[in-house]
Amino acid sequence: MRIKDKRWIRIRIYVTGICFLLVLGVIFLRAYQLQIVEGSKLSSLAKEGYTGRVIFTTQRGSIFDRNGKELAVSIEVGSVYSYPKMVRDKTRTAALIASALDIDKGDILKKLQSSRSFVWIKRKVTPDEIKRVRELNLTGIELTKESRRYYPSMETGAHVIGFASQDNKGIEGIELHHNWYLEGQEIRLNRIHDALGRSLIFDGPKTENHDPYDLILTLDKDISYKAQRALRKAVQRSGAGSGVCIVMRPRTGEILAMAVVPEFNPNIFWRFRPYEWRNRAVTDCFEPGSTLKAFLLAAALEDGVITPETVLNCERGEYAIGDYVIHDRRPFGMLPVKEIIRFSSNIGAIKIGQRLGAKRFHYYLQRFGFGERTGIDFPGERKGTLKSIKNTSLLGQNTLYFGQGMSASLIQLAMAFGAIANGGHLMRPYLVKSIVDQRGEVIREFYPSVRRDIIKPETAKEVRRILEGVVRKGGTAPKAAIKGYPVAGKTGTAQKVDPIKKTYSNKDFVAFFGGFAPSDSPAIVILVALDKPQGKPYGGIVAAPVFSDVGGWTLNHLNVTPAFPPATARHERAGQRNFSYPAEKDKAMVVLHPDLPGTIPDVKGLAVREVLRKAKRLGLKVIVKGSGLAVEQSPAPGTRLRKHRLLTVTFRPPC
Repeated sequence: MRIKDKRWIRIRIYVTGICFLLVLGVIFLRAYQLQIVEGSKLSSLAKEGYTGRVIFTTQRGSIFDRNGKELAVSIEVGSVYSYPKMVRDKTRTAALIASALDIDKGDILKKLQSSRSFVWIKRKVTPDEIKRVRELNLTGIELTKESRRYYPSMETGAHVIGFASQDNKGIEGIELHHNWYLEGQEIRLNRIHDALGRSLIFDGPKTENHDPYDLILTLDKDISYKAQRALRKAVQRSGAGSGVCIVMRPRTGEILAMAVVPEFNPNIFWRFRPYEWRNRAVTDCFEPGSTLKAFLLAAALEDGVITPETVLNCERGEYAIGDYVIHDRRPFGMLPVKEIIRFSSNIGAIKIGQRLGAKRFHYYLQRFGFGERTGIDFPGERKGTLKSIKNTSLLGQNTLYFGQGMSASLIQLAMAFGAIANGGHLMRPYLVKSIVDQRGEVIREFYPSVRRDIIKPETAKEVRRILEGVVRKGGTAPKAAIKGYPVAGKTGTAQKVDPIKKTYSNKDFVAFFGGFAPSDSPAIVILVALDKPQGKPYGGIVAAPVFSDVGGWTLNHLNVTPAFPPATARHERAGQRNFSYPAEKDKAMVVLHPDLPGTIPDVKGLAVREVLRKAKRLGLKVIVKGSGLAVEQSPAPGTRLRKHRLLTVTFRPPC
């Protein structure tokens, strides 16, 4: 072989070796990139391809009314899902499923053609739909069971209870505000699946959070139903845009009913618009109009600047303040204070306010809770507006006396009326009585809370007596009267501000009536408001009848004994009162079978508070076990009291 050929072979060997080294270098660098630089990232991507996480949420806790009636429960329902890679004829499958579930074929086909290994077809379907899907027996279409929220009362109490989402998370109302207590455990399972998305191995479970708790509300389902029905009729009859009716116990601040129109059904909440979900009793603010005269009266009486018989000049219906003239609906002349309130004279209210003073009135409005939140256990509460006197013109200071120039939520207004009803104590409103666990033990209990004392009991009693005149013949609200019960209250018809002209509208009003009954020992406070009623928009015409209807039914439901005039007074002249006022009776204290004297009473079916009250009267000491309603007791009913002074009672939440 020639030397030249040997040299060429050597060059070729060197070139080949260099090429191999370059290739090996590239492979090494690529391996370094994949294994070291991007190793963790690629590993997680690979893991996601064959692993996944399945999250199951246990049933939410139930919500009961004050008497143990179900307002929100969880039920087991079926859901339809698919492994798209297992579906062979996607077009045919989509058509069959769409027909069985009554949903759009295009939406299903889109899901089946996706690259995902798992898709929901339709969640929480009816038993009939489950049956139709099962009969199709389609490959890649599967069924599973889930928990769904069900509201047996539908529209009744819906704005208070709210609703939960498809994933059992509270979205509105009590469901949202107390979601942490209601939602319960979250169980997470790690799974390994094949290329078609079929599960092979489950790793877990991993449990988070806690067992769900049940809520017992202050609401009374029956009173709520009555309030909702009466309010619905009033809104339809008056042509109003919306309405609210609040029923509460003035001595405790417990809300017995909170009805709102427009209504919605929380079982199908997605069919309604978000503004229909809104609890207007808490979230909406209005000028209170002449209802504010009740609190002006209370403030002036408390400070001693007037008496019920103080006579003031109402200026024959026209009174100038600067360049403006204030008008009354009737040309009143000289009127005593009690008649000014009875006839709702704006000019008379200004004269009372001028004696009290704007600063002092502003102080009392703050004391009554205006301009601040009530603290109700509910989301979205607004505090309204109450401008300082320094920032208010002379005209604004005077129109404030009859409710213009400020705004308040309806729950604020109801609680302010409650302070007059209960002797001068401003209470914190509340909707939840207690929270209990699955064993029936009380986790948290809520009690009446006095925010502050505003006026003396004697002043509150005098205000109630004057407000009775509003409901009598000749007053602004005779339609609020309840047969057999003395009633007191105050009407209001507030002009709304035109959002375009920025002035008071001559056609849009809010009609109010707030009152209490029986007026001498109030068991209930009811506030009714109708927004934009048509025709005659006055509170005494459109709102007062709702008070009468709901109030009469509620007093009977709570077993408050009617007050009848004595036989000797039946023929006394019209308008003269001679009533006896019985104390309120608690419904839970009514026992069908009376207890024998000197024996242990039968307390089964009573709540803890009623049992303690009953035992205290008999000098018994009580050992309380659990919470809810009494189901067992020791000693047994009928046992002689002389032998036993200790009563053990077991309580459980109502089923």
